Amino acid sequence: MSMFCYQCEQTAMGTGCTRSGVCGKDDVTARLQDVLVHMTKGISMYASRARELGAVNREVDVFTVEALFTTVTNVDFDPQRVAEFIYKADNIRSEARGLYENACRKAGKLPEKLSGPAVFEPAEDIDSLVKQAEDLEIPRRKEAFGEDITNLQETITYGLKGAAAYADHAQILGKEDPAVYAVFHEVLDFLTKPDPTIDELLATALKVGELNLKVMELLDAANTGAYGHPTPTQVRVTPIKGKAIVVSGHDLRDLDMLLEQTEGKGINVYTHGEMLPAHGYPKLKAHKHLVGNYGGAWQDQVREFDEFPGAILMTTNCIQRPRESYKNRIFTTGLVAMPGVRHIPWVNGKKDFSPVIEAALAQPGFAQDGEEKYITVGFGHNALISAASTIIEAVKSGKIRHFFLIGGCDGAKPGRNYYTEFAQLVPEDCVILTLACGKYRFNKLDFGSIDGIPRLIDIGQCNDAYSAVQIALALSEAFGVSVNELPLSLVLSWYEQKAVAILLTLLALGIKNIRLGPSLPAFLSPAVLQTLVEKYEIKPISTPKEDLKAILG
Repeated sequence: MSMFCYQCEQTAMGTGCTRSGVCGKDDVTARLQDVLVHMTKGISMYASRARELGAVNREVDVFTVEALFTTVTNVDFDPQRVAEFIYKADNIRSEARGLYENACRKAGKLPEKLSGPAVFEPAEDIDSLVKQAEDLEIPRRKEAFGEDITNLQETITYGLKGAAAYADHAQILGKEDPAVYAVFHEVLDFLTKPDPTIDELLATALKVGELNLKVMELLDAANTGAYGHPTPTQVRVTPIKGKAIVVSGHDLRDLDMLLEQTEGKGINVYTHGEMLPAHGYPKLKAHKHLVGNYGGAWQDQVREFDEFPGAILMTTNCIQRPRESYKNRIFTTGLVAMPGVRHIPWVNGKKDFSPVIEAALAQPGFAQDGEEKYITVGFGHNALISAASTIIEAVKSGKIRHFFLIGGCDGAKPGRNYYTEFAQLVPEDCVILTLACGKYRFNKLDFGSIDGIPRLIDIGQCNDAYSAVQIALALSEAFGVSVNELPLSLVLSWYEQKAVAILLTLLALGIKNIRLGPSLPAFLSPAVLQTLVEKYEIKPISTPKEDLKAILG
């Protein structure tokens, strides 16, 4: 049996990747990630029971989040590194088992005899691990449990992976919550249940949405606590003459450390992809050599990095297999990994970016300045809620008719031009809110303003969906209606598991009439999809003109 993966929007034929992933992940890495997720469930079987008895272990908690994040699309493409995670998971599971058994002894009770992931023994070599993965693969589970059960279990797993990504960013900046870790363990333990019902699975999926909202709140507090609340900021999107480093991904701490280490070295630092919102944070933009944004969304990076005359640093996810032409000047850090690409590790709580700096100095850099062009970022919830009275008055006076949140993950699959066309067709008395890398389809277009209010408002990264939720709740309170009654429509694009987590959050908040594309998730079986349509009125996108007509009438 070959690998099977359908966790991202670009999955082959809209059904599932076999042999190798559309993302570029090979068969071996994909199967090893299945083993790692299985091992992580085993950790949580013990950790969740230990927690019920008052016993916790932060190392167990943090590793669980890291292991899940490692298996998100476009994070770890290195089979050796995934195997190392599996063997570490074995040790962490032993710690969790000991934690549980000790807690039982103190409570005067016998430990449960657990099975499945709790006692799974990983093989000693990669080939044997790959063989073991065959029993864990989705097609076999569908045969055993049925399509609806398996698909809902995967939906929950993907939501947990997305929430884990945000939890990892937050804990790196010192923001954690024991209650958050408790839910991760509780849900992973639930996923080992042999006979879950559809209703239990649907309820658990919404619980993951609630979890993700709490995690995004933690991350928002972590980012703003470390770097200040974003403020509207003009960002240059054309190059400046000189040596250069471009930083992609999501991790603001990595960018912060790199900016400190490049201070005074004559190197200009550019953001790429989901790092664009960094320019809005006061403490980051105080570094004068953070000069602008380079390129567009993650799926264009191979061409853009090939043309970039400097060094490249990939933080977190969204890496693609690099061309040989720039493989010697691209670096990974954090959980992201790619075979043959040099990795910058944590050492005693710090990272030494000297290899990145040396690579940048060895490259020619930009030979001349580009024509000056700017876009504006930094419209977080603090900035927009501060301006709420102006926005509310514009709505009440009829100057703003409707808000459209057009955002989410971008990707290379055909059909994503829908979002550009939709944004361009939005009437001039309407405002577009946007976030995540989907905005690169249209964020350099000039949409003008309405009485000084920009018609295109960039809220930030995908995790800044928390800001979008806070803005919607503030408007809801101001107008005295539910979010579903606001003149607000959500038109979302999705690619990977963080988008799944955000969608589950929106559903947990009871938000309806979401338009989703460019295609619906392959892991939603017809019966489950019908449930979501009936309860939440989720709609697949059609054409921009038809959808606008349906929304505005």
